Amino acid sequence: MELWFTEKQTEAFGITGKVKRTLHNEKTAFQQLNMIETEQFGNMLLLDGMVMTTERDEFVYHEMLVHVPLFTHPNPQKVLVVGGGDGGTIREVLQHPTVTKVVQVEIDGKVVEYSKQHLPHISSAYGNPRAELIIGDGFMHILNSSDEYDIILVDSTEPVGPAASLFTKGFYAGISKALKKDGIFVAQTDNPWFKGDLIRSAVQDTKEIFPIARLYTCNIPTYPSGMWTFTLGSKTYDPLEVEASRFFELNTKYYTPELHHASFVLPRFVKDLCK
Repeated sequence: MELWFTEKQTEAFGITGKVKRTLHNEKTAFQQLNMIETEQFGNMLLLDGMVMTTERDEFVYHEMLVHVPLFTHPNPQKVLVVGGGDGGTIREVLQHPTVTKVVQVEIDGKVVEYSKQHLPHISSAYGNPRAELIIGDGFMHILNSSDEYDIILVDSTEPVGPAASLFTKGFYAGISKALKKDGIFVAQTDNPWFKGDLIRSAVQDTKEIFPIARLYTCNIPTYPSGMWTFTLGSKTYDPLEVEASRFFELNTKYYTPELHHASFVLPRFVKDLCK
């Protein structure tokens, strides 16, 4: 008998993959957590039935969330990651030698625990002396911070359950307060095929708070529609004006200096969401 997992991405569409075995199944205090081993994408983390990351394609999301803002800022030293319990975001942040500290606030410690066990390559940066892990509420951490971070990265699930508050204008305003005077933030903002209204709202809210607001995209095969967006808000630095001399060699599989700029070139239907 074959076992298949399907993520129902809308009421009429989903993505499916063949499962070798179930590695872990638990209802945590915050969400349903599953780890499965798949034929096509290796070990896969699911939260509330949604694909969060896989061994085979995780590098796209983590590299694009991190390296676009960190290369845009000329001297990123202190970075905050909200969410991202699999550890891939802090792994990428720590490739930047100017970073002296990355603070991660993850609400569900079970995500960290089972990522260490079943996604060791993704979670490999846990224990790094420049990284601090806080199991707690990222929303409240932001509200209690002021003029503290050079970069804030919102590595959240979709806007349901514990992540719902991370897609509000009030949260973006709190991020602005928590950033230094030349700070930058990036949040994952889902896909334009199914969640256009979410993207439109996120970009508009960011425009009202930050002098510079940009949307950029990448391709992630296991995420809904395969096309994913990130919304960037910056107080000073424009990601489109990063000079070639700023870039240095990284251990990446997706991100390149050329792609840094190209990712902001949007299809018309996506560009229309930013008006």
